[in-house]
Amino acid sequence: MDVLPYLVAGWVFLAGCYGLATSRNLIHAVGCLSVCQAGTYVLLLAVGYRDGGTAPVFSDLKPGTRPVVDPVVQALALTDVVVGATVTALLLALVVQVAKRHGTVDPDALGELRG
Repeated sequence: MDVLPYLVAGWVFLAGCYGLATSRNLIHAVGCLSVCQAGTYVLLLAVGYRDGGTAPVFSDLKPGTRPVVDPVVQALALTDVVVGATVTALLLALVVQVAKRHGTVDPDALGELRG
């Protein structure tokens, strides 16, 4: 089993987390959160990959003759993409509202929002 895709997924996730921790702009933070989400795409694709695998359609071959890829992991990756896009759109809409009401997207300048 090759570990390179798992290392790439971890590196992309950690790069997004580093950007999120050091961000001084809410729009940049939303972008870094999207990068973290991209790490999960790579991880799901690495889990579902089979060397020499084909589509899981058994009309032309007998089961067990060739390796097939797992369709559940592909469906999870697609669901992950849709959920990630929705969360990113929602967070960007919230950033726009914060910028309209407070005139800044700097998290340190939003002191009145602290609880």
